[in-house]
Amino acid sequence: MVIDPPAAVRRWTPPVAAVALAIGLWWLATSVLSAPHSLLRQAAPQRVAPAIVDLFSRGVLLPDIGISLWRLVIGLAVAVVIGIPAGLLLGLSATAERATAPIVQFVRMISPLSWAPIAVAVFGIGNEPVIFLIAVAAVWPVLINTVAGVRAVDSGYLDVARSFHATRWELVTAVVLPAIRGQLQTGVRVALGIAWVVLVPAEMLGVRSGLGYQVLNARDQLAYDQVVAVIVVIGALGFALDLIARRLTSSDRRGLPPHRS
Repeated sequence: MVIDPPAAVRRWTPPVAAVALAIGLWWLATSVLSAPHSLLRQAAPQRVAPAIVDLFSRGVLLPDIGISLWRLVIGLAVAVVIGIPAGLLLGLSATAERATAPIVQFVRMISPLSWAPIAVAVFGIGNEPVIFLIAVAAVWPVLINTVAGVRAVDSGYLDVARSFHATRWELVTAVVLPAIRGQLQTGVRVALGIAWVVLVPAEMLGVRSGLGYQVLNARDQLAYDQVVAVIVVIGALGFALDLIARRLTSSDRRGLPPHRS
């Protein structure tokens, strides 16, 4: 008699097995295949786990996580405040889109970290250049998804609103924004991932707090177990942030009424 495993077991077995395999390969590369006196020995999983506990117990990790998340939220908020109105303008005005397309495409293809020297020169050392770099990196997914969403709005909805003599503000708030909510959510989620990736190198610009600073600080002490410990925390937090964003997006879309053409 064949017993069918519960749905939860079938669901969680593949990812758990994949994580176990990844940790096994990590242990093999650092504890078996590396040279006896290699710094890779410090990065073995059996040394990284105690390093994470040590960083927490010393009161080092939680404050750095807090300040990094604060910078992330502020930078992402700046990107949303700039990206959504700009995307609405470019999406609703073909003339504005044609006029700004060369500039937008040119600036968008510049690596956000290329702006680091200018950010430090303008804002000095501190939170401001980090937030600036996060905003520069995150604004483009928000803007582009907003433009794409506006362009995809059924023109019939706009014509009906105009037939009722809706003002431009009413057209945007009552028709366009509800219609592009899915695209906005996608843009913000993509922007969140990009912002998190940019955050860590941005925190290596002279600030003395945050997860990026903690990576440099551990490296300067040749404490590579702590370096990898912070990297693991960065990855875990990034995974959690994306998971939360996905859950919020999916739950919000499930609550939408069915679309009618």
